[in-house]
Parts: sequence; C-alpha cells; structure tokens
Amino acid sequence: MESWVWIIIAVGVIAAVVLAVFGWQQARRRRLQSSFGPEYQRAVAGAPTRKEAETALEERRKRRGELDIRPLSQDAAERYGHEWEAIQVRFVDDPVGATREADRLVQQVMSDRGYPMDDFDGRAELISVDYPTIVENYRKAHGAYLDYDRGDASTEDLRQAMVDYRALFQELVGSEEREHEEVR
Repeated sequence: MESWVWIIIAVGVIAAVVLAVFGWQQARRRRLQSSFGPEYQRAVAGAPTRKEAETALEERRKRRGELDIRPLSQDAAERYGHEWEAIQVRFVDDPVGATREADRLVQQVMSDRGYPMDDFDGRAELISVDYPTIVENYRKAHGAYLDYDRGDASTEDLRQAMVDYRALFQELVGSEEREHEEVR
C-alpha cells in the first residue's frame, strides 16, 4: 500500500480514539452531574480544573463505598425523632442551645449510621455522596452555628440553621433502607 493510505488510516484511528475519549469524558461528566446534582457545580467551582473536581468527586464516591453505612433501627429512629422534637421546642427559649443540640444530634445520627466523625469537611463530603441536594443545608447550618459563636449570626440565622439541620436529620433518620428491610 502506498504511504498516503497509511497516513489516512492513521489519522482515522487517531480521530476514532479522540472521539472515544471525548465521549467517555462526556458520559463521566453527565453521570457525575446526575449523581451529585448541585454538589457537582460546587466541586467544579472550588477546584482548579473540571477534571480535578470530577476526580475528587469520584474519590468521594470510592471512600463512601468503603464505609459500612447502615440504617437506623426503628427504635433508634423513634428515639432520635423524640429527641429532635424536644430540641425544636427548646429553640423558642434557647435558640443557641437548641442549635448546638441539633448539631450534636445530627452528628450522633451520622455516627450511629456509620459515617466517620473525624472532621466537618470530611463528613460533608461523604454525606454529599448519599444526600447531594441536602449537604449544602448541612454546610449552611453548621456555618451559622459557628458564626453565632463568633458573634456574627442572628437568631434568624439560627432559625434557618435549625430548618437546614432538620432537612438532613429527616433524611438520615427516615432512611428508605430501613423501610425496605421492614418489608422483607
């Protein structure tokens, strides 16, 4: 065969490889966007490049997959539910104490479910794998709680923090996994 035929074949093979890689990257991006929802955009905004953000999200998913996250028993879920109700009632008279207790209770539920409790950012990253639309509420609530301790948040900020904590609390305690186990 003539050399120009080999050149055309080589160009065709290179083009096919480039298209395959591009298609794989697009599929990966769509999968991560679908899986992580708003957390995907947050990760991309906070990373030097989209590729680094996507790699970090996949690493989160891998770390989460290595954990033994388990549903709460029905008794534990009910106990935590009663404890949450008491915290909400307490908010009227002691917003700071109630918010502190809400933070503590959410952490206790996470711990009982099997999430590591080493540091807040690590918890938030792992929670984002299971609850990508709620994790931002957790970050905002925790931030308001810390801001109040520094004198930078109002009672209204604490009220919103309680709403945000409640959203995550309900997801953690109202696990579909437990409902599926009860049906079996």
